[in-house]
Amino acid sequence: MGGYRDFAYFYDKLTYNIDYKKRAEYFDRLVTLHGGKKGILLDLACGTGSLSEEFARLGYDVIGTDASEEMLGCALDKKFESGLPIQYLCQDMTKLDMFGTIDVTVCALDSLNHLGSTGDIRKTFERVSLFCEPGGLFLFDVNTPYKHRNVLADSTYVYDLGDIYCVWQNSFDENSPDCRVDISLDIFEKGEDGSYRRYCDELSEIAFDRVIIEKELRAAGMEILAVYDYDTLDKPHDTSEKLVFAARKPL
Repeated sequence: MGGYRDFAYFYDKLTYNIDYKKRAEYFDRLVTLHGGKKGILLDLACGTGSLSEEFARLGYDVIGTDASEEMLGCALDKKFESGLPIQYLCQDMTKLDMFGTIDVTVCALDSLNHLGSTGDIRKTFERVSLFCEPGGLFLFDVNTPYKHRNVLADSTYVYDLGDIYCVWQNSFDENSPDCRVDISLDIFEKGEDGSYRRYCDELSEIAFDRVIIEKELRAAGMEILAVYDYDTLDKPHDTSEKLVFAARKPL
């Protein structure tokens, strides 16, 4: 839900704290733990391609898909610089269309929370399952309702990076059954003459209950292998802000 239009060009600078190498290694560990194959990996909602690059360095044959042409433009710039053999496709995840089957699908950085409804979750899971190799894995993380209610909520964040100044404002709907958070971004970029140019973007995220996610995974023909607290192998708890799901398409 939302754009990633102007925001795409500032995304990497404003998410400088994300350790993509560590994140890729974590998912790679899950692949090994659950008997996955180090073959074709789909980075679903790949964004600017930072995680795709790290998966490629780990030896996967990477395909990255994203619905934002702007985000993919940034990913292609990275590919040009690194020379890594990553294939990028502009696709809505609810309409995923691959040329063949996929050994591992990863959807990270709460990308699934940007879907607009349970129906979109169902469509996405069905498409992932359709193109998943029998025995293949589907690994993804999601923000929890707890995080939306108690952390994101109506919070405001300010980023001052010298040449870029960003005000990130959240609006939480208390009456929303799907824990919707609307996000307003005001980004100011400093020019060479000292003046600032303003960019605006609007995004939304929905937090799906774990029970709903598990129900939709099973309905799509996936077997749930494990659910973890974010970036660990620990079991989730009541105040978990993110969950990581490991699912497999049965042989």
